[in-house]
Amino acid sequence: MARRKEAPEASRLKCGAGARSHAREARVRAIFIVSGCFSLVVMALIVLFLFREGIGLFGEVRPWDFIFGKLWYPTYDPPDFGILPLITGSLLVTLVSSLIAVPLGVGAALYLAEVASPRVREWVKPAVELLASLPSVVLGFVGMVVIAPLMQEWLDLPTGLNIINASMMLALMAIPTIASISEDALYAVPRDLPEASLALGATPWETLVKVTIPGALSGISTGVILGMSRAMGETMVVLMVAGGAAQIPDLLGSFPGFLFESVRPLPATIAAEMGETPYGGTHYHALFAIGMVLFFITLGFNLLATWLSKRFQQKGAATL
Repeated sequence: MARRKEAPEASRLKCGAGARSHAREARVRAIFIVSGCFSLVVMALIVLFLFREGIGLFGEVRPWDFIFGKLWYPTYDPPDFGILPLITGSLLVTLVSSLIAVPLGVGAALYLAEVASPRVREWVKPAVELLASLPSVVLGFVGMVVIAPLMQEWLDLPTGLNIINASMMLALMAIPTIASISEDALYAVPRDLPEASLALGATPWETLVKVTIPGALSGISTGVILGMSRAMGETMVVLMVAGGAAQIPDLLGSFPGFLFESVRPLPATIAAEMGETPYGGTHYHALFAIGMVLFFITLGFNLLATWLSKRFQQKGAATL
C-alpha cells in the first residue's frame, strides 16, 4: 500500500517539475524575442534618422551629380558635392586590404584546423584573435608614426600616408574575422568525409583541396565578405593613414604606382568633417548622404555574403 501511495505523489512531483521547466523556457524565449525585436527597432530608428537627414541634400544636388561628381569641395563658393573620389578611395583600400587579408586569414584557418598540433594551436589561435582586440586608433597610430616614415624613407615617396599603408592596417583588422569564421567552417565539415577520403588512398593535400575546403566553402566565403565589409566601414585607420586627399588615383597610367597615392574613403570624410559642419546646412546633409551610400554598400556586402553562403553550401553538398 505504501508503494501505491508513493506512485501518485512522484507523478505529481514530475508534473510540477515539468510545468516549472516549461515556464522557465517560456520566460527565456520571451527574453530572446524582446531582445531581437529591440535590436530591429534600434536598427530601424538609426536607418530612419540617417535617411531623414541625408535625403535633404537631393533638393539642391542631383543624385547623379552627387554619386558621379569628381570634385568634393563642400566649403567652396559654389560648393562641389561629388563623391566619386571618395567611393573610389573606399573601394581601392578595401580591395587591396582584401588581397592581403584573405590569403593570410584563410591560410591561418587552414593551418589551425588541419595542420597545427593541439599545443601549437593553443598558442597561435589566441595570437590571431588578439588582433581583433586592438583598437583601430592604435593601428592607425602605428601606421602613421612607424610605417609611414619608413615607407617614405625606403621608397623615396613624398608621403607615407597612402593606399598601401591604409590597406596593410585594415588587413590586420580583417584577418581575425576571416580566420575565425573560416576555422569554424572547417571544423563544421563532418570528420567522416576526410577520413573516408584518406582511407580511399587520397593524400592529405588532395583531401584538403577536394573534400575539406569544398565542404567549408560556404563559411569561408562568408568570412571573406564580412572581413571586406569591416574594412569598408572602418573609420579611424583610414582617417589617420590614407592621406586625406579627395582624388581619383590614376589607375592605368601609374600602375602599380597608384598604391602610393593618397585617398580619402567615405568613412574618413564623415569623421573628418562632421565636427566642423553647421547643423542643417547643405554640407551637413551631404555627410549624411555619404552615410546613406556607405549603408547601401555594406548592405550589398552582407547580401552578397548570404548569397555566396547559400550558393557554395549547395555546391559543396553536391561535390561531397
